Amino acid sequence: MKPEEFFEALAQKGIELSDVQKEQFATYFHELVETNKVMNLTSITDEDQVYLKHFYDSIVLGFVDEKILNEELTLCDVGSGAGFPSLPLKIINPKLKITIVDSLNKRIKFLEGLVNELNLTDVSLVHGRAEEVGKNPQFREKFDVVTARAVAAMNVLTEFCLPLVKVGGQFVAMKSEKAPEEVKNAQYAIETLGGTIKQQESVELPNDAGIRNFIFVEKISKTPKKYPRKPGTPAKKPLVK
Repeated sequence: MKPEEFFEALAQKGIELSDVQKEQFATYFHELVETNKVMNLTSITDEDQVYLKHFYDSIVLGFVDEKILNEELTLCDVGSGAGFPSLPLKIINPKLKITIVDSLNKRIKFLEGLVNELNLTDVSLVHGRAEEVGKNPQFREKFDVVTARAVAAMNVLTEFCLPLVKVGGQFVAMKSEKAPEEVKNAQYAIETLGGTIKQQESVELPNDAGIRNFIFVEKISKTPKKYPRKPGTPAKKPLVK
């Protein structure tokens, strides 16, 4: 997907980008590829693939939940790596207030430089494990939307993300083809942490790039204080019945 095809695909969805926004995506691509030469941020560096599998794939979240592309929401991106999906969404919808949580400080440093280069405001970068951030009163149950893209199995991801969602907000997991099986295994964790599955959506990416599954978990009650557990525990001992 060449940049022009990317812009055209967005236009077909009713998203017309300004020249500034187009330039932001070009800068993002340049910074990603240049930094990737000295730091492992992504295995995808070909321009066509970055625009499809990073930029377009991130924005698909806004196709299935249009509020994210239009409204002033607080969005927390857990384990975002090089800023996906939150920063492409922020470029499209500057009203989003973004918080990115990542455990690797050098990625946070890359994102700091990138956010400055892109002239983005209302972006907070938090260095820390999701389990620790979820216990911090500054972040716990503070976000309208919490999302994560291919970070961990759904039952583990739920413990990373749901404690950060405010009651009435939602956690959205972005998953590949294995989503239905993962959802079944995560049912207990979702209920234990105060959530309920609201909807599931599948979107086929262009150019045979695969299926992206979205699991929307609504936060219906507060997460019990003991969750998330200590760093490393959710991955070693996922919540199961």
